[in-house]
Amino acid sequence: MRPLIIGVAGGTGSGKSTVSRKVAEALRGHSVAFIEMDAYYKNYAHLPPDERRHLNWDHPERLDLGLFTEQLHALRRGESVDKPVYDFVSHTRSPTTVRVAATDVIVADGILLFVDEAIRSLCDVKVFVDADPDIRLVRRIRRDMAKRGRPLGEILEQYLTTVRPMHLQFVEPSKRYADIIVPEGGHNPVAIEMIVAQIERRLRARAP
Repeated sequence: MRPLIIGVAGGTGSGKSTVSRKVAEALRGHSVAFIEMDAYYKNYAHLPPDERRHLNWDHPERLDLGLFTEQLHALRRGESVDKPVYDFVSHTRSPTTVRVAATDVIVADGILLFVDEAIRSLCDVKVFVDADPDIRLVRRIRRDMAKRGRPLGEILEQYLTTVRPMHLQFVEPSKRYADIIVPEGGHNPVAIEMIVAQIERRLRARAP
């Protein structure tokens, strides 16, 4: 029985990771693996650090969609993959990888997950996590300052010049492909229960 792939999309800071974690915690008795689209940025180590910082990281062209799709296909076939590791401080791909084994459920998340048709078609259940723009911005500021060591000015400049425009151009329109839309991010227990119920129904239907 091939794994069930759950796609979780939404804007930066919307609560995708929280939703993914809560869904995984609620799927008792089933093995769950995670594969984050953020790990699949192309490697721009050949560019000077200052030039790397000013790339538009929110455009689909910055992602290695070929590798991401290839590894999703492999997981779907029941094979293990070596997921890349991306260093968000230096904006380069790490030489190390993380082994991800095929499980009952694969949770894939990313802001641009539903933009690419080939990737959308691999998701058995598509979830879009929604949240107010001001809440998403505050969450992004906190994350980038605490985990990525970026100054406030740089975070705000990136948000205004690339994050917000790309959200309006690519992320928000992809909401129409979702099977389930989760308002209020991960703080919506009713939506989490709905997602889990749908996954469990599909898993039962596949059981021999």
